[in-house]
Amino acid sequence: MDLLNTLVEKGLRRELPTREEALAVLATSDDELLDVVAAAGKVRRQWFGRRVKLNYLVNLKSGLCPEDCSYCSQRLGSKAEILKYTWLKPDEASQAAAAGVAGGAKRVCLVASGRGPTDRDVERVGKTIEAIKEQNEGVEVCACLGLLSDGQAERLRDAGADAYNHNLNTSEATYGEITKTHTYADRVDTVQKAHAAGLSACSGLIAGMGETDEDLVDVVYALRELDSDSVPVNFLIPFEGTPLAKEWNLTPQRCLRILAMVRFVCPDVEVRIAGGREVHLRSMQPLALNIANSIFLGDYLTSEGQAGQADLDMIADAGFEVEGAGTTTLPKHRADALAAAGGGCGSQASAGCGSQDAAEGAGCGSHAEAGGGCGPCGGHAPAAQAAPEAEPATEVPGARPDLVAVRRRGAGTELAPNA
Repeated sequence: MDLLNTLVEKGLRRELPTREEALAVLATSDDELLDVVAAAGKVRRQWFGRRVKLNYLVNLKSGLCPEDCSYCSQRLGSKAEILKYTWLKPDEASQAAAAGVAGGAKRVCLVASGRGPTDRDVERVGKTIEAIKEQNEGVEVCACLGLLSDGQAERLRDAGADAYNHNLNTSEATYGEITKTHTYADRVDTVQKAHAAGLSACSGLIAGMGETDEDLVDVVYALRELDSDSVPVNFLIPFEGTPLAKEWNLTPQRCLRILAMVRFVCPDVEVRIAGGREVHLRSMQPLALNIANSIFLGDYLTSEGQAGQADLDMIADAGFEVEGAGTTTLPKHRADALAAAGGGCGSQASAGCGSQDAAEGAGCGSHAEAGGGCGPCGGHAPAAQAAPEAEPATEVPGARPDLVAVRRRGAGTELAPNA
């Protein structure tokens, strides 16, 4: 297939595909799907070999967010029955992080609901980062606290943060239909602040919110322009009690095409399968490892993932290996550029988020319950107003909401946060 040969050649040269080529990947047929996966796999192996990076979410503060992100179970007015609690203490967060590290996680993602942190919040998170790094040698820490003010990214870097996550989620053209309490430009500004401070930029998207193919291509091109080191690809989990509760628009095949398009546009970055992979990829998750080189281990913020051991078994059975703490993640050219910018996780010496050169064998915008990662949602707000009624969803051929029940983390139990 000439299209796929062209995309592989461009991916191996780190050359940007045309928009028409990216759209054509999303338009391929089911008969061509394995060819698409194989082509994206060639690009993935060039830059990342057969390694899979494991990431672990620690939800520092959950629920009661003043923002109105339609996909989020923690949003203003959400009726979703989720765990709600204020800040974990540094030792509690470190204990939670240790569980993920023991399971093989190389990066711990610290997430707090809210529009953005106060300076006191940044100080609090700084102490948490110090506690985690003191007890877990070599671990990377990514903060995800919402919109950043001037100077806050630098303070997080000085406290030991390696990366900052803030997802763009969807295209600029449709962003206002998803969220009205902040703008797409606000999100871009926060990613740029993190980058300027020398933090590794982690920014991704949510698929399945009713967007068009053009929207998906637009947001992925924007992520490449922002030069994100890590791109989490989230698949909407339609939480009851949110305006997008009935948006079941994805099939496993559609998810694989989206991942492949992201890999072709962003060939040498960490592509992470984030929230919703269990719900939408289902039994085709192992195929997705041929495209993406990173996943979250275990549970998400307010929803359950599959058991951590099941993740490890899946990786081994598919012929991949868990990336060790002594191996950097990104290709050498990206790791060197990050290190030169003052980032703490770009070089092998820091065992961070760079990677060995391909010739040698070779990052949370939205909440994980809506598709993984992190972003502004939380901060205790006054009594919330009722969520607006969702429009009836258009039936998508092949989409099967009956196959999966969305499982809320800790629902109906005394389960402690992040257990």
